Amino acid sequence: MIYYLYELLQDSDIPGIGMLQYLSFRSAGAVILSLFITMAFGKKLIRYLQRKQIGEEIRDLGLEGQLQKKGTPTMGGIIILLSIIIPTLLFAKIHNIYIIIMLVTTTWLGLIGFIDDYIKVFLKNKKGLAGKFKILGQVSLGIMVAATIYFSDEILVREKVRDAKGDPKMETVITSQAGDQTQEFVTEDVKSTRTTIPFFKLNEFDYKWLVSFAGEKAEYWRWAIYALAIILIITFVSNAANLTDGLDGLATGTSAISGATLGVLAYVSGNVIYAEYLNIMYLPNIGELTIFIAAFIGATVGFLWYNSYPAQVFMGDTGSLALGGILAVFSVIIRKEILIPLLCGIFMLENFSVIIQVFWFKLTRIRYGEGRRVFLMSPIHHHYQKKGIPEAKIVTRFWIVGIVLAVVTVLTLKVR
Repeated sequence: MIYYLYELLQDSDIPGIGMLQYLSFRSAGAVILSLFITMAFGKKLIRYLQRKQIGEEIRDLGLEGQLQKKGTPTMGGIIILLSIIIPTLLFAKIHNIYIIIMLVTTTWLGLIGFIDDYIKVFLKNKKGLAGKFKILGQVSLGIMVAATIYFSDEILVREKVRDAKGDPKMETVITSQAGDQTQEFVTEDVKSTRTTIPFFKLNEFDYKWLVSFAGEKAEYWRWAIYALAIILIITFVSNAANLTDGLDGLATGTSAISGATLGVLAYVSGNVIYAEYLNIMYLPNIGELTIFIAAFIGATVGFLWYNSYPAQVFMGDTGSLALGGILAVFSVIIRKEILIPLLCGIFMLENFSVIIQVFWFKLTRIRYGEGRRVFLMSPIHHHYQKKGIPEAKIVTRFWIVGIVLAVVTVLTLKVR
């Protein structure tokens, strides 16, 4: 809305009105407003939840200090969602297709998480929303995102078409310089299912290569394999974030680190100069996503004020499912989904620790008649709790690992 105010008043003599057009100014405004919303209204939300006795039900897992958290207000993810959506609506171009996708993702997964929390808290059903309905919601979102990216004419990738030297018909020309050699290319904005592969010089992968054997039906199979990949990514990462939300501040801080990294990737992918310098895909109009991710960072950092150890409020599934889904969809639309194992390494570790634990327990129960465990408890943060490491230290160390992975993720832009 702020940008449209600029378009309305750009011919006036109001001092500073031109600042409203710049991504940097609007991103700064989004992160400040997001922080303000969480800081100003977080305490009020906590008090409201306490009055309504919307507290966390804690199962006794034999962990030190665990039962002290019983009754801590949950569903605090509501304030995270509002702190993302409101600044985005105010500072971003609402007609931008990428902004629309991210707002739908935030609302959709936030609603699924809210229903799950509502069933647990108000209907006193500890199981919450049945797993099949969660999966159905995530699959539905994956199909919507895949269909929008695949079919929308507004989502394009700029490609170098051919050597442009001596071509009198060239319209858009970019210059690529390597050492003493200079080449000119014609560029064209096209529909594409390409994505980025880290650490390789020719670091692009196209999903159509997976179905090149299909001949005339390759286009249909390409859509199917692309949609399936996005569904798996969204489901895996959103559930992984949900599993990570088991210690005070762990999921919140990890999400903030990953969000900041994605902000860097989105900015350089949407800037034609940086994209050409780094030899990465230029995505027209993708830069607007820096405003959304700025609001995301502000929301998670602001919520961390109340969620850090000892937590005054938990985000619940309302927040955790949405945070994971946002990171997944954001990675997909900036064509960096293959970087997720690095970018969201903590989430991956948590999720795989559960998978390994369950698989090994079932396998050994069949083979030896009793189930055996790889970890003292899963997800893996509980394993370290069982080993006697204080909760705050576990969270801080996981954040440090997350920062290291974030740095490596950014380095993949140049290391190949």
